[in-house]
Amino acid sequence: MTQDRNTTDPNDRRDFLKKASAALTILPLAAARAEGAAAMPRQDGVAKHFQPEEFWRERMEPPDDGQKLGWFVDTRRCFGCHACEVSCKAENDVPLGKFIRQTFYKDVGEYPRVARMFLPMACQHCEDAPCIKACPCGALKKGAGGTVVVDYNTCCGHATCVEVCPYGAIYMDPVAKQAVKCHNCYHRTEQGMEPACVPTCPSEALYFGDVSDPESKISQAMREAETADGPLSQLRPEKNTRPQMWFAGPAPVEAEPDIPREGESYHPEAYNIHNWKQTS
Repeated sequence: MTQDRNTTDPNDRRDFLKKASAALTILPLAAARAEGAAAMPRQDGVAKHFQPEEFWRERMEPPDDGQKLGWFVDTRRCFGCHACEVSCKAENDVPLGKFIRQTFYKDVGEYPRVARMFLPMACQHCEDAPCIKACPCGALKKGAGGTVVVDYNTCCGHATCVEVCPYGAIYMDPVAKQAVKCHNCYHRTEQGMEPACVPTCPSEALYFGDVSDPESKISQAMREAETADGPLSQLRPEKNTRPQMWFAGPAPVEAEPDIPREGESYHPEAYNIHNWKQTS
């Protein structure tokens, strides 16, 4: 797997954060670019944030590398340890109070028949990614295998991507004022390793790989889950983004109302004890 490391390597972002902390003069420049983009004409609804198609069409096309990378989350196995979040934070220098991935939980049933369901969430790496369509500076694009990545040499901090993501999977870095999201740990996968969260999961609930390869580990796990429990599900398919994440188990249906939507991001309040049991 190959990729332009000059524009998407997370180490570039780490260097940027160090420079930004020492010399905040870069922030007015980003603000000026964002202000200029805000003056663009808008339409109604989420589509009001979309740029002209000729501006994003090329960035929506992934490299011709013969792969279609995706995720399979077996919520039947997840027991909510949050190890995937911890490894993600450590791997990607995610600051306190911010999340690239988050595990949502939902209490269901009535005593004495009760259960807690868990739903690990992250960027869905949509085939028809609204964040790419909305980015006014062209920083979001498709990388290897269809991975949606951010070019930190280009991101102007406009935050329009946050406004259009139907899964709340993007946050704005509080120092760099730039968009941050899951990038499939491409700095690991291009070296033949899995994303940091996958080998960390003690229950083997997370699978990542080439879903176009019927012999890949993820494809085999998905077939086994379908044979055992029926068709897999996806989150908010009505958004027509064609997400590249599939789920087994009932957790997506139960926890879906609590998943952030357009204009929102993963937040520590998801772990507030007062939210453990929600009543309708």
